Amino acid sequence: MPIDPQLQDMLDFIKAAGYPPMHEGTPEAARQGYRAMSVGMVKPEDVVPVGSVEDVTVGERPGRLYRPEQADGVPVLVFFHGGGFVIGDLDTHDQACRRICRDAEVVVLSVDYRLAPEHPFPAGIEDALAAVRWAVAELGVDRVAVGGDSAGGNLSAVCAQELPELVSAQVLIYPAVDPFGEHASRVENATGYFLEQATMEWFFGHYAGGQDLDVADTRLSPQLGSAEGLAPALVVTAELDPLRDEGEAYAAKLAAAGVEVDVVRYDGMIHGFLDMGAFSPAAATAVDDLVARTRKLLRD
Repeated sequence: MPIDPQLQDMLDFIKAAGYPPMHEGTPEAARQGYRAMSVGMVKPEDVVPVGSVEDVTVGERPGRLYRPEQADGVPVLVFFHGGGFVIGDLDTHDQACRRICRDAEVVVLSVDYRLAPEHPFPAGIEDALAAVRWAVAELGVDRVAVGGDSAGGNLSAVCAQELPELVSAQVLIYPAVDPFGEHASRVENATGYFLEQATMEWFFGHYAGGQDLDVADTRLSPQLGSAEGLAPALVVTAELDPLRDEGEAYAAKLAAAGVEVDVVRYDGMIHGFLDMGAFSPAAATAVDDLVARTRKLLRD
């Protein structure tokens, strides 16, 4: 179906502003622009209320712990933000974590993993794995769920594969799980829908950091890893997202291995809709459904 009209209006506004594409700038400029579109758009009265928010140190990395009003005995979701392993931070995904905490009624631990190009692969993965271990050891739970959007979905999938004994569920929101694969959506949605092919190549170039990477490394491509015995999953895709097909292929891989999978595609949505509810009622409705599915996976 066509793109949601309000999301198209948002994209038209961004284009009319005349800023150069992200892939033509520096990581610093991209980070500033991303914060302007996320943190800068949140008014104090729009901040989603939760029971409590606490800044913590997760191993050697900053983290933020969100607790719902009733926090006793509820599941823990370790959340990794998106941003191509280059941009994003605790603040850009603060509203999303608050929504999940409040409406799914779970404890959310958001992790500020190291970013490229200052810290290329596998630094972010090392931080993600350490965060899962920290959550189990420090939060008084035997197992935790993992979740995240885009690059954060990649980190979540890797954690589920690397630490199956510690991960109880996985929430993969338009995950980047097969960077070297050939998928039709990467061609169909290569331009015009917020995340573009040139930007993905720019992200991955910084993430690789000039290293001679092994394309068969499952930490880069969870699609190539074993799905046997993995935790139940929610896999979310957007119709007009270059990453749509690889997310759905990964869901199919999980299902073929006997993993319980809830896979949902939101029509008319684009990459990044998790934080676009303020621009689009349709995106807000999709996020409501996503969070309800997260609650079902983690609590029911």
